[in-house]
Amino acid sequence: MNTHTFLASDDEQHYSNQFVANTTNHVRHQEASNSDNFYVGDGNLRSCALRFAKVGDYREAISLLNQILKRHPENAIDYNNRGLIYYQCGERQKAICDYNTAIELNPNLASAYNNRANYYAATGDLAAALDDYDKALDLNPSYARAWINRGITLRDLGRYEEAIDNFEAALLFDQYEGNILAERGRTYHLWGDWNWAIADYRRSLALLPASSKHNDAPGWRLRLQVENWLGELLCS
Repeated sequence: MNTHTFLASDDEQHYSNQFVANTTNHVRHQEASNSDNFYVGDGNLRSCALRFAKVGDYREAISLLNQILKRHPENAIDYNNRGLIYYQCGERQKAICDYNTAIELNPNLASAYNNRANYYAATGDLAAALDDYDKALDLNPSYARAWINRGITLRDLGRYEEAIDNFEAALLFDQYEGNILAERGRTYHLWGDWNWAIADYRRSLALLPASSKHNDAPGWRLRLQVENWLGELLCS
């Protein structure tokens, strides 16, 4: 079983952006949630929590979200967001508790199912992970992150053809193309179709950030992985 790495990146939601764990074999996408129904003061606290989380000061970020949750204990979005930070600082049990609470409060919050599925995948419960990715996609069929994550999980199960189908579905939504091509290439690689793998690796390298100074740190880490995978094939 491969070690799972998680990328929390979000260029379209309020509480998000690149909480990064150590990189191993591949990445899964987590997602924070957004709502327009917040008081201004709470929005400022959320912005501060984001800044703390981005620089790795998870304790301060969690402290701020705790304050918000004391005032709004029924807000599923804040539980989901706090779960993301708990996960990134290694407190997985607290993370899963927050994801569960978020889902109990709002059973239609697709990002919470995606994030909980990532937890299940990391703990080796791939069947439970697939169930939650399915729920996320039932709620939001255009949810590219969930398609990517579901594809990675199917690949871990050796279901390569289904994994390819999921990555191709993800490509339909014009998001994360470099990431998707990297994951599809890895699937072809493991499946033994090296020509397709090399083609996808090269296409992904043209799209992934070429410098560690780029603001997409997870994309840079994925680039290093793809370079290693491609090197394996070219040296074979």
